[in-house]
Formats: sequence, structure tokens, C-alpha cells
Amino acid sequence: MSTVMPAKVMSAETMIGTAVQNAAGEDLGEIKDIMLDLRHGRVAYAVLSFGGFLGLGDKLFAIPWEALSLSHQADIFILRVPRERLEQAPGFDQDHWPDMADPTWGQSIHQYYGLKPYW
Repeated sequence: MSTVMPAKVMSAETMIGTAVQNAAGEDLGEIKDIMLDLRHGRVAYAVLSFGGFLGLGDKLFAIPWEALSLSHQADIFILRVPRERLEQAPGFDQDHWPDMADPTWGQSIHQYYGLKPYW
């Protein structure tokens, strides 16, 4: 299991394409995008691409930023959920993104991952 690295400043571009694993070391996909909350001046979600083949048929998931940790040993993000939990998570496809500014939607996503919304 990877050791979690303290906070670090990175460009969003650097994070795009970074692999995501769970604590058991299972591959969960990669970061496709980073969503910023301009009102609160923070990262709101990482968009995780999971389940497709060569970028086709991927399902996308908005992962609350607080649910991810950066591992310094392997330059990967760790998502603290079992693979089965992610497979059952509310997701979306490339052509049908949710309204991530909707607080009701955001609350349900945070609740799914066992987190309290930051707002």
C-alpha cells in the first residue's frame, strides 16, 4: 500500500491522465478532468474515467476531491472505495454530464462516497 503524500501544488494539466487505484492496489481508471468550484476557490471534483477499452465506452464519475489522496511512491491517486462501490456509483457518459453546480446533486455524490459537502 502506498504512503500518502502531504499537500502539493500541481497544475491541473499534470493530473489529467494520472492513474487511480484503490487502497487494495486495484486499477480504477484515470483522471479525465478536474472541476473547479470558482465560487469557493477550490477543486470540487476529479472526473474519473473507468471501465472502457482504449478510451471507448468509458463511464465517467465525479469524485469529490476529498475522496482522493496522492501517493508519492507511484504518482497515482488513491480512491478510498472498493472497486465494487465505484462500479455501482452514479456516473455519466461523455455526452451527458451532470450539472455539477447543482447543490442537491453534489450532496448526493458526497454522501455516496461517505463525505460531507464542503459548502
